[in-house]
Amino acid sequence: MNMKFKKLHTLKKGDRVAVLSPSFAAPAVFPKVFEYGLQRVKDIFELEPVEYPSTRKLNASAKERADDLVAAFEDKNVKAVIASIGGDDQVTYIKNLSSKPFSDNPKPFFGYSDNTHFMNFLWLNGVPSFYGGSLMTQFAMQKCMDEYTVRYLKKALFERGEAEIKPSEQYNDVGLDWGNEENLNKARVYEPNDGWIWDSKHDARGFTWGGCLESIDEMMRNSVEIPSLKDFERVVLCTETSEEIPSSDYVSRVYRALGERGILERVKAVLVGRPKAWEFDKQKSKAEKKEYSRGQRNVIAETVRMYNKNVPIVQNLDFGHTDPQMPLPYGKNVRLIGARKQIFIDF
Repeated sequence: MNMKFKKLHTLKKGDRVAVLSPSFAAPAVFPKVFEYGLQRVKDIFELEPVEYPSTRKLNASAKERADDLVAAFEDKNVKAVIASIGGDDQVTYIKNLSSKPFSDNPKPFFGYSDNTHFMNFLWLNGVPSFYGGSLMTQFAMQKCMDEYTVRYLKKALFERGEAEIKPSEQYNDVGLDWGNEENLNKARVYEPNDGWIWDSKHDARGFTWGGCLESIDEMMRNSVEIPSLKDFERVVLCTETSEEIPSSDYVSRVYRALGERGILERVKAVLVGRPKAWEFDKQKSKAEKKEYSRGQRNVIAETVRMYNKNVPIVQNLDFGHTDPQMPLPYGKNVRLIGARKQIFIDF
């Protein structure tokens, strides 16, 4: 990888965007939520969503999902691709994709969580993407889309160039049951956000790579190709954790694995998304959530410092499994100004 990423074109009103299910076909289980999100694509962004054969097909085969990814990228009339949601099995088939359909037809891809696997694949083929903005979770947010999310989605869809990003003033990680359709018109309860948490006043710049920590773990366990150690000398590592709410011990072990592979000593900076600390099967109190988040922050900082004493670490950023959410440019240049605690990133 020579770090020469392809240019992503901007969209315009009326453009067609593919909506795919590269992992779990949640649209088949929660069709009303899915349709709610499709309508937002039309109403708020004035784009035309296009579904593919496996978008609403529960238990679609790996081949069916791969075929849809290839078809969406090869279709010249489709200007961007949006994942419906994540899942847990992309590791089984993304590695078998042919590079040519994607490297020859670069276009913005939006997704996160299990989509880390596909985005790593795109990265290795010189195609940037956006870590965030899934149809079911961001576009179909109950009651109304988050203004913060809309603002950064519009940047990712319709603008290019460097922009300063800012922390959100509030956040939510407590869900509303999709099985109850009445919840579509019910707003979530938000809490004050702690803002970004900086460790080191050093400046840094590099190309973003990373994603869901559990997916990064999967890639390392299964010997999936990731950037080379030489590549990592120009990378800003970006990670966040999922609704599985992994323990601090688990997070520490995955970061230690990154250290033992020689990655942490090479990266230019570490950016960490705000951890999700509540899920339906793990309904933590506000105090418990704060304790969980603090514990994760501490072990990440401690583990990184074992391998790299000076690299800037910034935690509690607005990407990942909580809301509001910025679709983090992935494979794009990011610049940190430590003394002023500012972050600029290429969209």
